Amino acid sequence: MADMASTTAPALTVGFDLDMTLIDSRPGIRACYQALSERTGTYIDADLAVTRLGPPLAEELINWFPEDRLAEIADLYRAMYPSIAIAATPEMPGARAAVDAVRAAGGRAIVVTAKYEPNAKLHLEHLGIHPDEVVGNLWAEQKAEALREHGASVYVGDHLGDVRGARKAEALSLAVATGPCSAEELRAAGADVVLDDLTGFPEWLADYRPARA
Repeated sequence: MADMASTTAPALTVGFDLDMTLIDSRPGIRACYQALSERTGTYIDADLAVTRLGPPLAEELINWFPEDRLAEIADLYRAMYPSIAIAATPEMPGARAAVDAVRAAGGRAIVVTAKYEPNAKLHLEHLGIHPDEVVGNLWAEQKAEALREHGASVYVGDHLGDVRGARKAEALSLAVATGPCSAEELRAAGADVVLDDLTGFPEWLADYRPARA
């Protein structure tokens, strides 16, 4: 009799980005930047900042603070964040259903994000979205580390950096046009699938799994 371990396909694992994929972090981040500006006396265009979410915090802060203060300001921002940004941040349309669809298919859902991991977990706990794992502090190609470690065959994100991370991990890149990058930009970057938002994910997944089998 054949060894079951050699004939059984590995369990499906789907990775999800967080900001602008599972959560609409613009209201919370805008409020946090406004509070940071008041606290430090430094002008920050919060409305502009939330149009370019995705990269690590330091890449935004460098636009407003000198390099030698970035670590200090990042620590202050992250400390302020829970009391300002968590309650102000809603889930994206279809987010909960997308995670639930992976579970219903017998798979595992993980979140891999550039966001500071403790704050990422607070967002998901507040919204009642419960992935199997949350890995923070990884951006773009760095995300491939976690995707490979957890055996993710699909990575869902909204940014060109998410597409690069999926491709480096040799995972299917499913992009949603809900963040700062257009559907055309995501396709040009190499996304395998582009959806308008996560509301179409369960139907896509239902078709994807038979194809895998």
